[in-house]
Amino acid sequence: MYQKLIIVGNLTRDVEIRYLPSGQAVAKSGIATSRKWKDQSGQQREETLFIDITIWGRSAEIANQYLHKGSKVLIEGRLTLEQWTDQSGQKRSKHSVTVESLKMLDGKPQGGQVGGQVHSHGGQVAQPQYQQPAPQQQYRQPPAQPQPNQQAALPEVDVDEDSIPF
Repeated sequence: MYQKLIIVGNLTRDVEIRYLPSGQAVAKSGIATSRKWKDQSGQQREETLFIDITIWGRSAEIANQYLHKGSKVLIEGRLTLEQWTDQSGQKRSKHSVTVESLKMLDGKPQGGQVGGQVHSHGGQVAQPQYQQPAPQQQYRQPPAQPQPNQQAALPEVDVDEDSIPF
């Protein structure tokens, strides 16, 4: 089976980063996205969804550094079911998105760099490439060719999701 979600929206809260005992970074935030349509009577309608997201590794650190509440992003990822027991002993669960690729769609961040894309596949994360953002209707970009002044990709990290404390 294969699943892939592509979502464009704005962060609903600042990125919250934590580090596992292994040193692996994990960040949590939320994204709001909406769609507009006309109903049968011709009235304009709008639906907004609020989705929790989880970002891993170097992507989490970059998101924490450059993104904030209201930042516009394009994320690609997979749906995840989170389960836990609350303080009263009730079993709880929710769906969230585990981010595998993140693209910053805002103009210039505070550092003066423009746009950026970060990939995380199977624990491998490529360094961000700051460039002019692509038009919003273009969701896929060909893989970037490494430039002489870019840093090499980080080594692959094996993460056991069962060891995550939240």
